[in-house]
Amino acid sequence: MLVLGFESSCDETGVALYDTEKGLLAHALHSQVEMHAAYGGVVPELASRDHIRRVLPLTQRVLTQANKTLADIDGVAYTQGPGLAGALLVGASIAQSLAFTLQVPSIGVHHLEGHLLAPLLEENPPNFPFVALLVSGGHSQLMRVDGIGQYQLLGDTLDDAAGEAFDKTAKLLGLGYPGGPALAKLAALGKPRYKLPRPMLNSGDLNFSFSGLKTAVLTLVNQQSAHQKLDDESKTLDTTTQADIAWEFQESVTEILTNKCMAALRETGLDNLIVSGGVGANLRLRERLNAATKRKMCRVSYPRLEFCTDNGAMIAFAGAMRLKALQNQPLATNYGVQIKARWDLAELKAP
Repeated sequence: MLVLGFESSCDETGVALYDTEKGLLAHALHSQVEMHAAYGGVVPELASRDHIRRVLPLTQRVLTQANKTLADIDGVAYTQGPGLAGALLVGASIAQSLAFTLQVPSIGVHHLEGHLLAPLLEENPPNFPFVALLVSGGHSQLMRVDGIGQYQLLGDTLDDAAGEAFDKTAKLLGLGYPGGPALAKLAALGKPRYKLPRPMLNSGDLNFSFSGLKTAVLTLVNQQSAHQKLDDESKTLDTTTQADIAWEFQESVTEILTNKCMAALRETGLDNLIVSGGVGANLRLRERLNAATKRKMCRVSYPRLEFCTDNGAMIAFAGAMRLKALQNQPLATNYGVQIKARWDLAELKAP
């Protein structure tokens, strides 16, 4: 089964072709980072308009790369939610229109399910069941994954997600958008000089909280600004101080995430861990998790770096898995456009 997948939940337009027998055939992505950087964050209206401009050229590029035509497609998958409503509508409208025209089945994919399953795109994928750390700008969750659609929430963030904390801390340090990668790059230049808290590190559960850490960074930045006698207009710390704060912040977040992952493996009795989402690309987090799982003789798997952030490949794959499971069942032919800007992953069922 050849499935064409569309991702348009936020500020990346992704298109991919996945074959259930041959694997990923082609994928293409356009990031809107440069456009939104001028505003310090994603502008939903601009995101939607840019998806409209990009999605069809990207589709043609993917088909050309794979040496396929629309007539070869057996199914269409698209991100149905959660995400920005206008952005989701673009991908859903294109996907449903194509599916109707080609008279092939279509399926709406949960964005987070796409991230959860992204490591299965790799050459040596993990086997079910496994513990999944889903860590991105909007989510910090630990899940037990027993199969497609079989997800048990083990731990969740009580306030800010790890990615949000990265972005907000980057902003406090005067770094550009997107903040996470910029902060990680700066942290590589830092040294241990300050001490920040590790919220809920020893809470006895698998939940997260990063809001207090962000407040601690704000307090530290203000203290250092006063120490350096910076005026209100500039208020830019020297590069060494910025780097040392970034280093300690990253140490705090990665220590918390690693500790909770290992606790989740102990509680579930599983020895397979996967890490997905944008923060999963953080090299310090990978370094810590690699060392911790090696000590406990467990396995940790990641998507390749380009599939940590939003992409069409994960949507095409997740959609293909669900469509394949439903192959012998009569599929509904409702090509109406329905999106879910808010959508709890726990609502998903096995196909």
